[in-house]
Amino acid sequence: MKDFTGRIAFQARPLSRIGRVDPARPSLELVRSLTDEHVLRALMRHRRLTRAELAAETGISKPTAGESVRRLTEAGLVADTGERTAGGRGRGRVGTYYALADAGVALAVSIAPEGIIAEWVDAYGDTVSRAEQHISRPARPDQVTAALRAAVTGAQQASAVPRLAVVSAADPVDRETGRLIQLPDSPFLLGELDPATVLAPYVAGCVTTDNDVNWAARAERDGAPSGTSRDFAYLYLGAGVGCAIVSDAEVRRGSSGLAGEVAHLITTGPQGQATQLIDVFGELGLRQSGSTAIDTGRLLAAVTGKQAQAVRHALGQAISGALAAIVALCDPELIIIGGSWGTHPVILETITTAFTRMPRQVPIRAASLTAEPSLTGARADALTRLRQAIVSAAHPARAVPRRQR
Repeated sequence: MKDFTGRIAFQARPLSRIGRVDPARPSLELVRSLTDEHVLRALMRHRRLTRAELAAETGISKPTAGESVRRLTEAGLVADTGERTAGGRGRGRVGTYYALADAGVALAVSIAPEGIIAEWVDAYGDTVSRAEQHISRPARPDQVTAALRAAVTGAQQASAVPRLAVVSAADPVDRETGRLIQLPDSPFLLGELDPATVLAPYVAGCVTTDNDVNWAARAERDGAPSGTSRDFAYLYLGAGVGCAIVSDAEVRRGSSGLAGEVAHLITTGPQGQATQLIDVFGELGLRQSGSTAIDTGRLLAAVTGKQAQAVRHALGQAISGALAAIVALCDPELIIIGGSWGTHPVILETITTAFTRMPRQVPIRAASLTAEPSLTGARADALTRLRQAIVSAAHPARAVPRRQR
């Protein structure tokens, strides 16, 4: 027919007349894999549950929960614990408790100037063993390699082999290879190191390595209350200085993994001259003897001693200058200061006061997590990867490899 303009007009017909359109239904295999994942993750959270409790926890029916338990038991992922609920008059049927079978462990490692820590973490999030090894500073790759091997074997549980490893390293990490690389004025490692190669004989699966400041920022992000900023800059002030940029809740590593290496940012020196941030500590006499590493004890004594005002002024203008550059380039909503001396009240006040003179103002606060933040971040990631490996084992055909950091 034609409309009033003379153009051809088409009369719309209901879809029911053209042909019924049904939404795509998920396959039975997909439904089963999702159900099994819910059951496995419920057992990871609660350690042991009956089929009735699994149904209540996951929101699936009791028969469906029971069928999932049967599949997972046959696959060797879930086991009958041998424990039973108290049945009898008025108490319902006797229930069987199920738990994860031997799900293995993950290895979390911290390589830092303070030493090397190796932890074995199980699927429940428990640290089942831990070992530490001291290393001298500055360290050579062969020293770190020997200490790393000693820490891992020291934490070893019987003949068990970790399914994977996550490493936090106090040095720049190449994004593609995972190797630790040496930059000028590196305060820790004199040379390069490949943690994946060192750990290969001790780990069954992949080894993921990243810079310690990035792991600390992830731990800060994960431990923050709901509604906290998803866009922040995490400035670490310890034996070295570093920064992690978190945007949309993800750490941005840059093309080669060296984003956040702020030691060589140009800022204002003690005499008002342009200088690299790391050189300010040398000019103030705050480095460790024979090293480019910052002497934390000497620095804290200087900002509270007789010459405190001059030292605080120099540090304040240098660090706030670096923060101004970070804000200009990355536009964070918040700046978080962490590290062995960064969270000290005197230092935090010094930085905050100096930063008020900068063109753009961003809130500054101390890191909320101060006890082993880098290892905490690496441990959490190791747990996430271990749990995903367990879930993927239930339905290997559906598993999608997770992109490594």
